[in-house]
This record gives sequence, structure tokens and C-alpha cells, in this order.
Amino acid sequence: MAEKKLVEAITSMSEDFAQWYTDVVKKAELIDYSNVKGCMVIKPAGYAIWENIQRQLDERFKATGVENVYMPMFIPESLLNKEKDHVEGFAPEVAWVTHGGLAPLQERMCVRPTSETLFCDFYKGDIHSYRDLPKVYNQWCSVVRWEKETRPFLRSREFLWQEGHTAHATAEEAEARTEQMLNVYADFCEEVLAIPVVKGRKTEKEKFAGAEATYTIEALMHDGKALQSGTSHNFGDGFAKAFGIQFTDKDNKLKYVYQTSWGMSTRIIGAIIMVHGDDSGLVLPPRIAPTQVMIIPIQQKKEGVLDKAYELRDRLKGFKVKVDDSDKSPGWKFSEQEMRGIPLRVEIGPKDIEAGKCVICRRDNGEKIEVALAELESKVGELLDQVQADMLAKARKHLESHTYVATNREEFEKLFAEKSGFVKAMWCGERACEEEIKEKMSVSSRCMPFHQECLSDKCAYCGKPAKKMVYWGRAY
Repeated sequence: MAEKKLVEAITSMSEDFAQWYTDVVKKAELIDYSNVKGCMVIKPAGYAIWENIQRQLDERFKATGVENVYMPMFIPESLLNKEKDHVEGFAPEVAWVTHGGLAPLQERMCVRPTSETLFCDFYKGDIHSYRDLPKVYNQWCSVVRWEKETRPFLRSREFLWQEGHTAHATAEEAEARTEQMLNVYADFCEEVLAIPVVKGRKTEKEKFAGAEATYTIEALMHDGKALQSGTSHNFGDGFAKAFGIQFTDKDNKLKYVYQTSWGMSTRIIGAIIMVHGDDSGLVLPPRIAPTQVMIIPIQQKKEGVLDKAYELRDRLKGFKVKVDDSDKSPGWKFSEQEMRGIPLRVEIGPKDIEAGKCVICRRDNGEKIEVALAELESKVGELLDQVQADMLAKARKHLESHTYVATNREEFEKLFAEKSGFVKAMWCGERACEEEIKEKMSVSSRCMPFHQECLSDKCAYCGKPAKKMVYWGRAY
């Protein structure tokens, strides 16, 4: 039976970006839909990416003194209600458990939307003296938020993440930890995921419910929409006062702790797809790719070809390498390797073996390079480093070329009507102005960047005296 098609066609990005995204996550076999509405099955190819993210982030966390713990997944309603702003922020998304078996519960429990209240309850009994501080804990888990509209990785009712929760003796220590963890996320995105980000503080309207300050890293997708890719929150002593988390300090006085929380979730896989992908499918940065090199034997039924492919695999054991020895045609295998975003393809056939060489093809730009077999290991290492660097440079160029400046309302509205990307503009700092922008233009403040520029002395939207320069955008 003839092969039906090399790889099923993917909708082109320019035709329908949302459909392109759905096609890629399905056809690259990252996820499958499940019978649980709003929830996804993460398949091996998708979960392997998450495992790499988890492993490398965890190493970075531990290098800053973080320890991993695990909290229960259920939160009693009375506990959730202890911090007013926090519970109001999550109320619309909470899933409730009302029965244990057949018996109604005396108090209903929610499935954790986040674990601040559980950590606070634990810290209350665990922290007594300044000697017990700081507590720098993190947990890897899933959370549930009853989203109305869902999309694979970007927004689902259950998703995987990590959530750090720390307690400190002073406000200064808490602030330092909040910023430190944001920088861990930013460095991870740039160095491992090849995604450049804008770092800054969220406005009062956009900050986390119950936080004093929320810091964010914002990434720009290929279609010009923003994606909040990681957040770090300074809670001050608000949660400590609500939960009674006190310690005896060196001066023998009872004081409240200062807390932080920070998280990154599986939505970052959506960012990898939408920053780097193309019309052939995924393009994975080498440092996060589950398979970095796919060896494809040409005319593999001919004597010695498969043996040579396995020999090359064994020589490249320092990398994540596989041989596609399936009985599909080479053309099919090429398309499949491209669809899955594998950074390098090594082609080896009878003529190549005779000439003592192979062909290496880069996934990011399609470039083909003839390489002497004697130089294979060093050339593969060199090319993987080059692909990683080039992918970051390309994404940075896209971010810079899709970041615009508006100094008045006419420019602001025109840019969002005609362009896609970030718009930098001065802002008065008033919530009413921010809400009007969101309501009338479907545009939100992404962050007040740490690197402030004075573009004008007036708010670009309402004309009042400006207080901050803000990145604005449409977002996922």
C-alpha cells in the first residue's frame, strides 16, 4: 500500500496561527485530548520536554538554596478564606470537593488552585525562632483552575508547574529572593529555551491576588502576542498576619515573617512552540530537545548501512541521539524529524560510507553540511551550540523589531490597529486609565520594565502626567 502522505499538512502560520498551533501540538504528538473536558493528555514527546525543563530548573533552584517539599492537594474552605484578597482572586476558578465517598463532607474542600494557604498553615507551626529562617521551599505538582476556555499548554483546567514558597526574617530578604527567582526564570528562558524576555513589575491591577508586588517575565510569540512566562511575588507580611506566622527574633521580640512565591508552568511549552516553530512543525532549542540528533540511514536495506548508523549513534553517546530504523521512506523520516523539531539530522548512505562522510541538516534553517566521519563528534557539538545561539538571536531580533513606541493616544491606537507586538508607552499610573485601555482596545499592561525610559512626560493614553513606562500588548 502506497504511503498516504509524508506528513499531514499543517495549516500555515500566516493563514491561521491558532489552527497552526493546534495542528503542531497534535501532529508532533505532544498532547492528546481527553474525555475530561478542559484537560489534556501529555504524551511522551510533550512530557519529555517538561522533564527537561523540570530537571534544569530544579538544578538552578537548588543552586540558590531551594529545597523541595510536597503539600496536600486539598484545601479546607476555612483555610482558603483566611486571606481575603487571595480568595477573591481565585474564587471563580476553584473546583470544590463536597463528598468523601457517599457521605457529604462537614466542610467542603477545594482542589488546590495554588498552595499559599497550605504553606502558610504549615509555616505557622514550623517557624518559631529566627534560627528557623529562612525557609526556602518549592514543590512540583499539578493545580486545578476551572477555566472557561482552554488551549493545550496555554490554558487547561489542570496543569503542571512548580511553586516556590519562602519565609524570611526581613522585608529586604524577601524582596531579594523575589528578584533572584525572577532572574533565575529569565536566565533559564534565554540560556536554555532561547527565548528573550522583558523583566518588570506588574501594575496593581495585574498583580497576584494577595501580593504586595508581582514581578514577571514577558515573552513575545511569533504572532506578536505576549505570554506571561514566569512570575515572582513578594507577599510582604500580609499572609503572615492573616495566618499568624510569627517568630522570636534576636532581640527576643515576636515578629511576623515576610514571604515570597514564584512559579513557572507547562504553559512555557506553549511559548517554545510559538516562539520557534514554523510551517513544518516544532523547532526545539538543543538544550531542551529530548532528542538532539536523529540519524537517518539512506538505503538502509543495503549491507552495512544500518550497522554504520548504529556505530555513529554509539560514537555520539555524549548527545541525545536516536536512529530512525523504521521501514518508512527517507523522505517521510525527514518530514517527521522536522515535525518533531529535532535540531540536527544526520544522513548516511552507501555512497557516504564509501566517501567517509555524512550529511548533517540543521532544523532551524535547513542548512546542509557535509562532514567527514572522523570529525563527527566535534562537528555535532559545534553545530548544536550554533543552533542554540542562532535561535536566541533570531527570537531577539523578532522581539526588537516588534517593539514599538507610542507617545500619544493617536500613535497608541494606530499601532495596535496596524501592528502586532509590544508597545512601549508612558502611563499615568491610574487604574481607571488602564481599565479603559483594556475594555476599549483589548490591550493589557504586560509590565513596568526594570529598565525605565522616559519617552514623554505625559501618559500616552489620557495625557495626564506620566509616572511609569509600560510595555503594553495583547496576550494569551
